[in-house]
Amino acid sequence: MSVPLSILDLVSISEGSTAREGIAASMESARLADRLGYHRLWFAEHHNTPNLASSATALLISQAASVTEKIRVGSGGVMLPNHAPLMVAEQYGTLANLHGDRIDLGLGRAPGTDGMTAQALSRSSAEPQAFAQHIYDLQAWFGETGTAHSTPILSSVSQGMEVPIWVLGSTVNGASIAGQLGLPFSLASHFAPDQIDDAIRVYRDSFSTEAPTARIDKPQVMAGINVVVADTDEEAQRQFTTLQQMFLDLRAGRSRKIQPPVDPSEFAGSTPAMLEISAVGSPATVKAQLEEFVERTDADELITVTYAYDPAVRNRSIELLADLWF
Repeated sequence: MSVPLSILDLVSISEGSTAREGIAASMESARLADRLGYHRLWFAEHHNTPNLASSATALLISQAASVTEKIRVGSGGVMLPNHAPLMVAEQYGTLANLHGDRIDLGLGRAPGTDGMTAQALSRSSAEPQAFAQHIYDLQAWFGETGTAHSTPILSSVSQGMEVPIWVLGSTVNGASIAGQLGLPFSLASHFAPDQIDDAIRVYRDSFSTEAPTARIDKPQVMAGINVVVADTDEEAQRQFTTLQQMFLDLRAGRSRKIQPPVDPSEFAGSTPAMLEISAVGSPATVKAQLEEFVERTDADELITVTYAYDPAVRNRSIELLADLWF
């Protein structure tokens, strides 16, 4: 297939496992994805949850880049309101100095957590105008002068690194921001299916190469999709119940680690609507579902999300997906 395939990792922690074990499993998956030819590996920032260990994205990115050779590694994303933009420039400039031109910086406006934790983390504004200004400053800190437009402060470690910036979003608002800034757009369709078509249309319609932040000459859409590939449709559906349980827990306000799969019949008629954008089944089934999604969105790239209680199941899915796609 001509559409590049990437991976979004939230560093899941299974019931009976520790954060240390979850991180180790993610690094093993990173090595596998690198060998198989995936385009990117991104880590998503989350806080105050027992089932995810992806809180410190820059540290995870550095470790993953250290154990891989070719795959691009980045954030999907850094939730900018949780951080001082200068610190983000310094962290990702350091990553680019350490690992070369393989680092991506995806930025989002959501806090990636609950309100109380967001307040504890808050370092900058999530308002659209402030978000856009922060991106403008970040690009300047990554530029030739290493000095932001709004302040004379120098970031020597990020100077000249030109780390690519993506805007993350799940609605037409995020899409509009990405388009007006002339930046690539990563659509969180894997958990926010309601505005997919409208968001992509708004992004492409509003895309401007005239913005001072513009770095690409045409719209670039990366769309997220949940994927579980197994040897049979039945086994894939069984493994998919791990993710179904996770989202039902979220809806019920229940806090626990990643659960083992159960009989799919337990979820008949109760699958969360948030998981509508999923490709689950045997290789043949998943290939058809992915092709249909690409045709619907005309996405330039897909970023896949795979949860599994057993890391070996996730790695098997990653292998089968590579076999059918590359």
